[in-house]
Amino acid sequence: MSARDQLLVVIDPVARRADGESVRIARDVLGAGAAVRFCLPDGPEEFTKALARRGARRLVVIGDDRALLRAVQALHRERGLSGPALALVPVGPAQSLARSLGVPAGAVAAARAVLEGTERRLDLLVDESDGVVLGDLRIPPVGGGPPYRSAPGSASGSVPGPSSRPGAGPSSGPAVASAASARAARLSRASAAEGHPWLRSCQSFVRTLATRPSRVAAAPAAGPSRLRVEADGVTLVDLDQPVEGVRVTAGHGGLAQVEVRPASVGAEAAPLRVRARSVTVSGADFRYRADAVVAGPVRTRTWTVHPGAWGLTLPD
Repeated sequence: MSARDQLLVVIDPVARRADGESVRIARDVLGAGAAVRFCLPDGPEEFTKALARRGARRLVVIGDDRALLRAVQALHRERGLSGPALALVPVGPAQSLARSLGVPAGAVAAARAVLEGTERRLDLLVDESDGVVLGDLRIPPVGGGPPYRSAPGSASGSVPGPSSRPGAGPSSGPAVASAASARAARLSRASAAEGHPWLRSCQSFVRTLATRPSRVAAAPAAGPSRLRVEADGVTLVDLDQPVEGVRVTAGHGGLAQVEVRPASVGAEAAPLRVRARSVTVSGADFRYRADAVVAGPVRTRTWTVHPGAWGLTLPD
């Protein structure tokens, strides 16, 4: 049996908790088409150790974007990205990066791509602290999904906010007011019928609650940033020109796509777009989103393109 038909399948614990049925389907499909060794790590340390013990087997990760990032980061640190291509079966809450890279959605389609697909060499953005970016990075750290501020090797979970609970949020205000008004009316009738003065005080208090507008705290909008952005040593914007945002995307052919959106005064300013091998951003303390990870604050950071640095198995 060839090395291509021997797989080490690492199943991320978040994927097991989030969608055990999809994990089971992926295991069945992969097990029917190759010689598979399954590994179920309980945390980041066991995840990294499993990668180090893969030997000549092809590595397959069942998990979401964060599991993919953790795997690529670990392989990069041990200088193991030049070996056989990594494969991914996306299962879990964050899958936008996987979709942007061309990984099929759904356990069956993704598992078949692992067995039948071909290797594609992709560029990698690497910063001076050895952090990696597979897709894109944004300053300030905006984008879909909740921020994931831990290092790529840590576990993550999300807790629903108040707006995700039934009956919470701005839309619940009218319903609360209507219910309070009904209670006030009932108290009024009871007061008239029974003649209890203390009920009139309760009635007044409830009416006050019913007419008080609900207050929803608005998240403060991020203002323009003062940053110096350099592409291959050439300054695109300097500290005297505020910018709304910076986006750097790992492209193909050894060049990253850089987009800088200057802050507009009156007429909307056209974004600056260039392609470069390295990008340096500096200025006051700033945070950035690298794929699914929010990092910082830092005062300067340089990202360099490593052409074809890692391989991913994708459909033909």
